[in-house]
Amino acid sequence: MYDLAALDRELRNTTFAGKIHFSAVTSSTNLDALAAARKSAPHGSIWLADEQTAGRGRGGHAWHSAAGEGLYVSVLLRLALPAARVQLLPLAAGLAAAEAIRRVSGHAIDLRWPNDLLIGPAKAGGILVEAITSSKELPHAVVVGVGINVHQRNFPSGLATPATSLDLAAGRRISRQPLLVALLRFLEREVLALAEDKAASLIPARVEAESTWVRGRRVQVHGPQACTGVTAGLDEHGFLRVETATGLITVRTGGIRSPGID
Repeated sequence: MYDLAALDRELRNTTFAGKIHFSAVTSSTNLDALAAARKSAPHGSIWLADEQTAGRGRGGHAWHSAAGEGLYVSVLLRLALPAARVQLLPLAAGLAAAEAIRRVSGHAIDLRWPNDLLIGPAKAGGILVEAITSSKELPHAVVVGVGINVHQRNFPSGLATPATSLDLAAGRRISRQPLLVALLRFLEREVLALAEDKAASLIPARVEAESTWVRGRRVQVHGPQACTGVTAGLDEHGFLRVETATGLITVRTGGIRSPGID
């Protein structure tokens, strides 16, 4: 279980201090955060759970969230940024999560566009970003949900991607609390970078440097722009370019897998 008093002390110099909402069990931390966002919860509020009964991933996929085994956290951000800049937030959150995992467990993370955290071929975590837009078409509130497999040793059958946990990959027990602190500190850094033109413009290139998936890899694209081709990097908005048999396309939404994997 988390030491909430210690956690708040460790975050005292961040925007998250004093804004932690913990539940032993909840349906989904993202749903909790979205509900609170509609009731004017402040920027930097955190929803943290020991277990989720209806954890969610991108595209409506379920996220296995057993009690005490993973890191399940959602952060509410209120960003006075244009929509094009906020589109980079899932990539920025991926960079933050990858750095946190490296610092705490020692494992390098492969970022699979748009939101998967892999150790080798196996998935160790994912990110779900959901926005509430205002009448001015600028994000009024954005929720960044992060799920990381930490202590799991068994996973549901039938997963599209093999799964792993930090414990399994490291061969030792990884503490969730320092991982959470590192994640939030690096996320704060990346959010600040989004507000700076030069720093924000570097995010796609930084993701390319952390990923074996976004350039020179044959993939199958799932979603509205379903196709098969070879990845050709990210554009300035963080969208994935794929060279197909009929030409270069820019994938704005969806996911990618190795060909032949559903």
